[in-house]
Amino acid sequence: MKGLVLEIQKFSVHDGPGIRTTVFLKGCPLNCLWCHNPESISPFPEIAYDEQKCRLCGNCMREYPECHQLIDGKHVFIRPKSCADRLPFCPADAFARLGEWRSVDEVIETVLRDKAYYDRSGGGLTISGGEPMLQYEFTAALLRAAKQNKLNTCLDTSGFAGFEKYKSLLDCVDIFLYDIKETDAARHGEYTGVSNKRILENLQLIDAAGGKTILRCPIIPGCNDRPGHFESIAAIANRLRNAQQIDIMAFHPWGRGKAKRIGRDYKLGNLPAVKEELADQWVRQLAILTKIPVER
Repeated sequence: MKGLVLEIQKFSVHDGPGIRTTVFLKGCPLNCLWCHNPESISPFPEIAYDEQKCRLCGNCMREYPECHQLIDGKHVFIRPKSCADRLPFCPADAFARLGEWRSVDEVIETVLRDKAYYDRSGGGLTISGGEPMLQYEFTAALLRAAKQNKLNTCLDTSGFAGFEKYKSLLDCVDIFLYDIKETDAARHGEYTGVSNKRILENLQLIDAAGGKTILRCPIIPGCNDRPGHFESIAAIANRLRNAQQIDIMAFHPWGRGKAKRIGRDYKLGNLPAVKEELADQWVRQLAILTKIPVER
């Protein structure tokens, strides 16, 4: 069994307890306006192009002239419907393939190299994305392999999958890193492209079945930074028996440059990163409303 892996990030300290290795998978059914990892949305391999690195050497134009042209003295990358198999040699490393098919054994072998760090820090493996449940069979096999090797596991998910799939993973997920992107149904559809009905229902069902969660709440100025949203997050958290923490994830435009490199439009324009003072204010605002720890 193989999965489409975007990246394996070692020494991650923001994706669950302790020192972790985070495996990012490709493919997501949501299309959030503020997506930090737009290169993870497509369920297929892609090619990223960084125009700032291009030296106009012309090698890619000779190798794949149907995709690379010189127009008005500027290199133009014309993306075909499927171009991941047309990765040109570039001496300036202006191109990169996003997404490699990896087996469970290959990924676990990489993760286990740092087991000593996990054991000392209480860390382990986190599977993220994209949405890992879009590659459910691979995600399940990877989690079970991790448990066979006595690793702590976290699953970072939007909650947008059938509950039966989540139920089948309860015995091999120590903590669900569960996204609450928007509590208002209409706004959630506008901002992410999908309804939040299934997401909120799954959260309640996972909690009732004993699944531990950390609620991860991206807060974006002008979208979901209103008091009513904070009140709704607190109301949801206060109904849960197994919620461990709420994480406020203040907006940062990391996705802007990434979107440009894969030919996607960035829908939030030049919205700046949230200042620390404002993010701290949000934490205090939410902490007043719930007894669950609030972090950022």
